Amino acid sequence: MSKRGLLIALVVSVLATILTLFYSDVLGFEPCPLCWWQRIFLFPQVILFGMAFWKKDAYIAEYSIVLSIFGFGVALYQHALQMFGEGSLPCPATGVSCAQRILFEFGYITFPMLAVTAFAFLIVLMLFVRARRTS
Repeated sequence: MSKRGLLIALVVSVLATILTLFYSDVLGFEPCPLCWWQRIFLFPQVILFGMAFWKKDAYIAEYSIVLSIFGFGVALYQHALQMFGEGSLPCPATGVSCAQRILFEFGYITFPMLAVTAFAFLIVLMLFVRARRTS
């Protein structure tokens, strides 16, 4: 499971990175400050998982879990603000509003919810990788 888990995590982190870069760089949607924080916790994981997969090093799990927990928290916070509290969202005077919904499907799927899902998946997957490594 360790090597397979690292490969799955690498694929998920690469796809999430490609999706966010596609929307910002190709489609022209400027990321808000909270989106940038989510990117800060996601982008390094592509490199970490790539190196870990290449070297067959399952000790990456702890680092990924920490990054993913912080990313999960920021994404969940932004999703809650987009869904329930647009008026209380502290946004910069200039720039993109963190309350703007670029994607809204099925009454709850927003970009922050996609990030919540990706980070939660990485957390659970890395918990399995860590458990497998220690057994």
